[in-house]
Amino acid sequence: MSSYQKIVKKLLLAAGIEVNGNNSWDLQVRNRKFYKRVLRDGSIGLGESYMEKWWDCDKPDEFLYRVFNAGLEQKIKKNLHLKWLVLKSKLFNLQKPSKALKSIATHYNKGNQLYQKMLDPLMLYSCAYWQDAENLSEAQQNKLELICTKLKLRPGLKLLDIGCGWGGFAYYAAKNYGVEVVGITISKEQYTYAKEQCKDLPVEIRFQDYRSLNEKFDRIVSIGMLEHVGHKNYDSYMEVVQENLKEDGICLLHFIGSNKSEYTTDPWINKYIFPEGLIPSAAQIGKAIENKLVLQDWHNFGKYYDKTLMAWYENFREAWPQLKQEYSDAFYRMWEFYLCSSAASFRANRLNLWQLVLTRKEFPDLYTSMRPVHLNPKEV
Repeated sequence: MSSYQKIVKKLLLAAGIEVNGNNSWDLQVRNRKFYKRVLRDGSIGLGESYMEKWWDCDKPDEFLYRVFNAGLEQKIKKNLHLKWLVLKSKLFNLQKPSKALKSIATHYNKGNQLYQKMLDPLMLYSCAYWQDAENLSEAQQNKLELICTKLKLRPGLKLLDIGCGWGGFAYYAAKNYGVEVVGITISKEQYTYAKEQCKDLPVEIRFQDYRSLNEKFDRIVSIGMLEHVGHKNYDSYMEVVQENLKEDGICLLHFIGSNKSEYTTDPWINKYIFPEGLIPSAAQIGKAIENKLVLQDWHNFGKYYDKTLMAWYENFREAWPQLKQEYSDAFYRMWEFYLCSSAASFRANRLNLWQLVLTRKEFPDLYTSMRPVHLNPKEV
């Protein structure tokens, strides 16, 4: 047994994982070079070796949950590649408009068929709200209703949806609350799909970067967008919200939050899934809204993202016989590792899902926080 193998086995045993063991979360190593690679390359080594079939596991999400819960990645020394990513993110604005366009295209332009098979009927690619829900579709409708309730929507209001995705929220809000919606995205696939989905409603879908906005709205919503903004742009993002929100307006931000401030994302995620993405911390967001906006409510339901991701994973697995004609086996293992590692991160409380309600300082009313006991989703 090599020294690399001894170190990895010892680390895994501390997390309750046995190499070639019988539990569903145990690692089955197919290539002995795995041990040196994962110690040398960290998360990239772990993810790439899975893509290349160097190891397997009956339940990758459970294996990764135990890895994260035991903090094993912190016990492996950070490599030079990670140090370079951190330095690069501090020196350069990795989410400036030209780079943002390319980064968004990498993930969201993989083909609508993939997302149609994986997501709910409204194509909502963000955390669902599982209270009283029996399936993914119900949980996503709950999320939409929760957001509409917190925004206090009513007919006649004009709403801005920053990063509107495939138009699911714009469709729901316009159809059920009589609001006029402007949705913006910089994904060409999403732009085309959203325009078609919302064509018979008072919804305008624009191919537009948020930094070019210059008009007033009664309500602003952003669902799963802040993860793409970057730490150098949080201030300017909040300035855009402040400048485009009416004095009596309400803004809701729905996004993944980190327990600590970071300058770069996980190296494997950065390379294969969300290039130049970054999960903001409470400190970073708090600093960005300081002297610009008033924080009216902060709601965390990160555990629901674990359940959402596992629902997407099951849909993806069931749809693979149809999808594999368009995608490779390596893509399957990459996407599986992405969904399972993400679910494990929320399960281990490494990540959160936050909904913030913000207003301008001129907001005239008392804002009442909403935690509905029962939601009554409307038509989709």
